[in-house]
Amino acid sequence: MKIIILGAGQVGGSLADHLANEANDITVVDTDTSRLRELQDRLDIRTVEGKASYPSVLDQAGAQDADMLIAVTNSDEVNMIACQVAHTVFNVPTKIARVREHDYLQKDKAIFDVKAIPVDVLISPEELVTMHIKRMIQHPGALQVLDFAGGKAQLVAVRAYYGGPLVGREIAYLRSHMPKVDTRVAAIFRQDRPIIPKGDTVIEADDEVFFIAAQRDIRAVMSELRRLDTPYKRIIIAGGGNIGARLASTIENQFQVKIIERNINRCNQLARHLNNTIVLHGSASDRELLLEENIEDTDVFCALTNDDEANIMASMLAKRLGARTVMTLINNPAYVDLVQGGVIDIAISPQQTTIGALLTHVRRGDVAAVHSLRRGAAEALEAVAHGDPRSSKVVGRTIEEIALPPGTTIGAIVRKDEVLIAHDDVVVENGDHVILFLVDNRRINDVERLFQVGLTFF
Repeated sequence: MKIIILGAGQVGGSLADHLANEANDITVVDTDTSRLRELQDRLDIRTVEGKASYPSVLDQAGAQDADMLIAVTNSDEVNMIACQVAHTVFNVPTKIARVREHDYLQKDKAIFDVKAIPVDVLISPEELVTMHIKRMIQHPGALQVLDFAGGKAQLVAVRAYYGGPLVGREIAYLRSHMPKVDTRVAAIFRQDRPIIPKGDTVIEADDEVFFIAAQRDIRAVMSELRRLDTPYKRIIIAGGGNIGARLASTIENQFQVKIIERNINRCNQLARHLNNTIVLHGSASDRELLLEENIEDTDVFCALTNDDEANIMASMLAKRLGARTVMTLINNPAYVDLVQGGVIDIAISPQQTTIGALLTHVRRGDVAAVHSLRRGAAEALEAVAHGDPRSSKVVGRTIEEIALPPGTTIGAIVRKDEVLIAHDDVVVENGDHVILFLVDNRRINDVERLFQVGLTFF
């Protein structure tokens, strides 16, 4: 596939990294020469220096025969106009744009239409990150919570703790211990090394365990791997920007929410628009303010400003003063591995969340959802099976009979409203949503080919 990526920032660069390893023809456009040179030295891609929305620059990038254009520059307006030019001048079939500004998103159906600004897929990082954090708050103790098939099934990552009922036991024990709950362990990461689980695999303390189950069963399975945390009630959000405001608005009717914002004008705006959130003017790194607001009784402290260093320092202070769980927004990928699992419980990377949404539309075949995991090393994929036993390599076959690429497991199948955990004797049917886990995303092409329909299917 020939793909043009506009913007060589964290998202554009990471996306190029993903796609260049999958035999795609990638061209990256940006005004930053040094950043383009760095990408070209590291990846097998073309680069073009120039303004991403200029017709001459898009022409130079090969828009006349491109299959897809992905606009992820730092400017919403440049992304939007680039899609317009790509459609009007070059007739690019698929156009994806990242748009941050809430004002545009409120009128998205009117603005982003083939008769107005022709954007086929709209990506809002703030909305994606907000929903990601909300799921974490709803599942205390989880490192990651991913929805599939509209939330019917969920993939959850937890760290196995000493004293958990399943720790020190074989995975097969889970089925006999919880006969009424069906689940599957999709993968285990032990000291950053992936382990493909089998029935006799023993779970050890500190393992990062990815399991999949129907949404209603998630909490029960979590209790087997770690001490079940009591539900969260009190939330403090540091930073009243787009993400902080969105999160407060989304959860204020379910939790006791306070938001700390340095800018007095922004505080006044937040106070007018939020109904059940207490808005505080001040710095989230102010020790006295945190103590006054009973930080020691706070269940979750979310640091969501645009400043990584400020988020890290505020989170470390909040944890030291007694906050039960701290979640920290970190834009610099180099910081994520350094801080997560230490004082900071969960580091949130907007880039990884956004890339998962982008990959959903880049993958070949009928792919309903993609989630990038473990800083891009692993991937969870929801693929829709089509065809019949003659035209498909999966339809009409049991899980055991499917020739999965190395390092790939099928965790579950969603059939209409039913979640079927992928035991060996489950047969895949046409229209099933198959949820796969890849510990090595270099195998993605093999998985895509597995779900392609042959010519005999009509």
